[in-house]
Amino acid sequence: MTVESIPWYSGKRVFVTGGSSGIGKATAIILAKSGAHLLIAARGKDLLDEAVVEIKMHRVAPDQMIGAIACDVSDPERMREVAEEATAALGGVDVLINNAGVAHPATVTDTTDEIYERMMRINYFGMVYCTRAFLPHFVEQRSGHIANVSSLLGVMGIYGYTAYAASKHAMTGFSDCLRQEMLEYDVNVSVVFPGDTDTPQLAAENEIKPAQTKAIAGKVKVMSPEVVAAALLKGISRNKYHILVGFDSQLTYFMYRHFPGVVRWVIDWPLRKSREAIRCP
Repeated sequence: MTVESIPWYSGKRVFVTGGSSGIGKATAIILAKSGAHLLIAARGKDLLDEAVVEIKMHRVAPDQMIGAIACDVSDPERMREVAEEATAALGGVDVLINNAGVAHPATVTDTTDEIYERMMRINYFGMVYCTRAFLPHFVEQRSGHIANVSSLLGVMGIYGYTAYAASKHAMTGFSDCLRQEMLEYDVNVSVVFPGDTDTPQLAAENEIKPAQTKAIAGKVKVMSPEVVAAALLKGISRNKYHILVGFDSQLTYFMYRHFPGVVRWVIDWPLRKSREAIRCP
């Protein structure tokens, strides 16, 4: 699916974390096509600079503000500085998209303390710090939209993702509370639940996934970042709180919400088969 533009974003001022690749960059490209002013953020300056060059190729007007800020979302002091820089550069912010995130699949015993802490520091606290840094601006203007990119593993969990799923569940819980707190300020909130997406992050995960995780996820349809970005941006423009990408994600979410035992039976099946194979020479 190719989305040329979403008119709702014309003139909107948008800040996107994790914007140098994957879902973040695909989101920024659609925003540029839609006439938005935007800043992307990530840790690596070189990748950011390359992404900005590519994103600018899609803007519809020469005066469209498109730029980047190098930062680590897990540094709360730096994020407060970034919020000030971004609001000054854009003349305000209408949409904040918390997309930065990392994953490291491994069994619970093979996952080190540092990895558990890193998942929470970047995926969860990075989203919290960025949101809290921009929140005074949204509250003061009494408008805006905050979108947090969680994961289907923010709804359920599978073998090998104890650290990642825990951080994404935390994001979902934070978003639930934030949505209600922001009602009195007319600030909207969305939480996005993409499944496996063809990004550099997924490629890195596939290099180290336990065999059991690969067996469970092996037949899952991998989405393109463009499809996820389009669903994310359309969902925001329609003020949807839960944004699910594609039929497979919608079905998984529905089934786990209403028939969790069935979903557990299905995802446990590859593990049961492998155990039976070991027992039966």
